[in-house]
Amino acid sequence: MSYCAQTLFPAAVLGLFCVAAVAQEGSEAIELTVYNQGIALVKDVRTLDLQEGRQTIQFTDVAALIDPTSVHFSALAKPESVAILEQNYQFDLVDSARLLSKYLGKEITIVRYDQNGKVVSRDKATLLSTSGPSVSVAQVGDKIVLNPAGTVELPELPEGLIVKPTLLWDLVAEKAGATKCEVSYITQGMSWTADYVLVVNATDTGGDMNGWVTLTNGSGATYKDAKLKLIAGDVAIAQPPMPQMRAMAGPAGGAGPQGMVEKPFFEYHMYTLPRTTTVADRETKQVLLLSAPGMKLKKLYIFDPTEAWRFSGQDPDKKVAVKLEVKNSEDQGLGMPLPKGRVRVFRADDEGSLQFIGEDNIDHTPRDETVRLYVGNAFDLVGELTQTNHEVLGDRANRDTYKVSFRNHKKDEAVSITHVAHTWGDWKITQATAEWIKKDAFTAEFTADVPADGETEFTYTIERRW
Repeated sequence: MSYCAQTLFPAAVLGLFCVAAVAQEGSEAIELTVYNQGIALVKDVRTLDLQEGRQTIQFTDVAALIDPTSVHFSALAKPESVAILEQNYQFDLVDSARLLSKYLGKEITIVRYDQNGKVVSRDKATLLSTSGPSVSVAQVGDKIVLNPAGTVELPELPEGLIVKPTLLWDLVAEKAGATKCEVSYITQGMSWTADYVLVVNATDTGGDMNGWVTLTNGSGATYKDAKLKLIAGDVAIAQPPMPQMRAMAGPAGGAGPQGMVEKPFFEYHMYTLPRTTTVADRETKQVLLLSAPGMKLKKLYIFDPTEAWRFSGQDPDKKVAVKLEVKNSEDQGLGMPLPKGRVRVFRADDEGSLQFIGEDNIDHTPRDETVRLYVGNAFDLVGELTQTNHEVLGDRANRDTYKVSFRNHKKDEAVSITHVAHTWGDWKITQATAEWIKKDAFTAEFTADVPADGETEFTYTIERRW
């Protein structure tokens, strides 16, 4: 726990202990820094009415899921003028079950009303047993009553119960007066994700994309007129179950005056909303992140039977995937490091009505990197891979030949399809009747043109040694 108190005061001052709690004014400034999953840093500026010497302060309206070990206190004008000696976090909040449990063996009042809301009777009773929020056994006069009907009245709020989560500080102030202080802490229950909407044009060669931040607040507090910042990156969290986040890198970018402003921060990226916003408890809020009209897209047809587990329907190993590719660059209207999130893709039909055509997730993507979205499978394209030959060349070598068939059932459109071949060992392609490239140490890619309403076949032979 960090309290930013460099100086302790003389023993004579410590002896002036005021036991009465001092009420503080409402929040004057709130700043929220929210991480990809699960946690947020809250900075709360308030003016405290302090007395000289030792006293008790109640700091209310904190998040219900606060980590009290993360609290940091600072008197803004003169940090050494205030020192916190002890802190208690009180979270035994009022509810009917807790209230009743505090009155076991004590006197309560049971009130009964008629159908018009008029009081019929008021009986003093001793509470003997409860069942959650209800009285199960009570003694009324000399009788034991089970599950008595009526409304229970209690004379006062029992000691130890509070109506909102509270930090209770035992602190020492150098002098009396209004003191502006900043309190920061980490809370769980807040998270954010990025959601993107991509609208593809009629020729599948371009589109418009908007990015949105989806912020969910379940921390148990409302943050009014807060300055909002988001952090994307692999921020290490020492204590489980805090989640980890993937890192991003790259120079600063922007998204225009309506979106969030991005800039590098340490080894992460920070996105700042250029205006304040209220983040209510138990609320999901969406804020514009970026707007990128007029992007150029490239549509790809990929035949990769090893990814057949992603596809549904009959003969999944014959499916041809449809992917859309865009470069995250300024000339595409992007150029901002893109937080990971879900991209939903739409396209207008002949009547101009947008229809959903697929969705995919992207990882954190630095600027000038390429984003490739898998949106579904081509209905009218079929790929087929057949092994036509297998030869053993020795104890640690073999030779395999494959035939690939592409069938295009589109009547008026020729296409180009890429077959992804995964291999292993020390390999080389000794024969191929289609253009190919060595993608990496374990992958070759073959590309073939397929005419409208036509079929294309090619073969290739791989020798492997191990």
